[in-house]
Amino acid sequence: MYLVEDKGGAIALMIAALCFLGTWPALLTLLERKGRLPQHTYLDYSITNFLAAVIIALTFGQIGHSSPTVPNFLTQLRQNNWPSVAFAMIGGLVLSIGNLSTQYAWAFVGLSVTEVVSSSITVVVGTTMNYFLDDRINRAEILFPGVGCFLIAVCLGSAVHASNANDNIAKLDSINKKCLKGDEEAQSKVNSQIKIAEIRPGTREFLQQLEMTRAIKVHGRSILFGLSIVIFSGLCFSLFSPAFNLATNDQWHLLKEGVPHLVVYTAFFYFSVSCVIVGIGLNILFLYHPICGLPSSSLKAYVYDWNGRHWALLAGLLCGFGNGFQFMGGQAAGYAAADAVQALPLVSTIWAVLLFGEYHRSSRKTYMLLISMLFMFIVAVAVLMASAGHRKLVQDH
Repeated sequence: MYLVEDKGGAIALMIAALCFLGTWPALLTLLERKGRLPQHTYLDYSITNFLAAVIIALTFGQIGHSSPTVPNFLTQLRQNNWPSVAFAMIGGLVLSIGNLSTQYAWAFVGLSVTEVVSSSITVVVGTTMNYFLDDRINRAEILFPGVGCFLIAVCLGSAVHASNANDNIAKLDSINKKCLKGDEEAQSKVNSQIKIAEIRPGTREFLQQLEMTRAIKVHGRSILFGLSIVIFSGLCFSLFSPAFNLATNDQWHLLKEGVPHLVVYTAFFYFSVSCVIVGIGLNILFLYHPICGLPSSSLKAYVYDWNGRHWALLAGLLCGFGNGFQFMGGQAAGYAAADAVQALPLVSTIWAVLLFGEYHRSSRKTYMLLISMLFMFIVAVAVLMASAGHRKLVQDH
């Protein structure tokens, strides 16, 4: 079994996880904006997300030396370690529900703000829990100022969303007033503008066309509704890493004497089993009983829906490997420091601007808030990674 034992390797894994975890939400958002039902997309995503965990377990979890205290993946599947398995599966449960919630939040709030607020809540709550679970191996005088930066980012993220939403409302109201006047010439001009292939991002025509093509209709919905989904998903995300920490390190001493701790690869496998069960189960339910005003669908319609399926499958792989690398780095350097990957909004915001035209032609106030939010994230990432410690592995005892 391959283990990461040095701080440099752990940080490299965190950086890779940061890139992967910041990219997969952009792919799912792209499909929703093109009209693909979120239920179809999440079913595809769930399959390859689980496949990534299997690949990691059968490669990193099997290669190299195996010992009675640190067994390889297949050996550990036969051991009596169900208390730890339960924690791993609880972690997968809350992560799956959180990911499913954010899929709808991206439509209502936007990709960048959703990731900022949910990730910041994750750090504020989850990192604090991991610090104490990890027996304080991270430097508190560095770690908690980083947590404070994430908390400030939550407030700035909410302010960015409110300001940008007001900008969009003003643009859409402008075009609606023209249409209500009954001016046929103005109406014709508007319709011809919408038919232009290359509509400039951020314009009122761009926003109106987006509302017509996307799967989830959001115009006129309450800002608080979208933010409530984001806060709920953030609370779910804040629990999955501490649960995984308990699964791999057994801080509450629930395993029987002589039973080795779950290695990170076995824990991640069970974690992903829970993810795929919840993800597939809930989305099959949502096919026939949809939420947020979506149309109903069926398993047959899902099977034959190949529109953008390759992007959904890629998103699942990116998320699966991103989570696996985060846990591998956390086991070596402390899960509190590994929460630095929650700076994934840095990557998501880049995709949001490049792919979706978020914040194009917004007000100066929105731009200032956005810059402040991203700057606070950069500071927070640097501080959290600087707090990384070194876990004494089981075989060192």
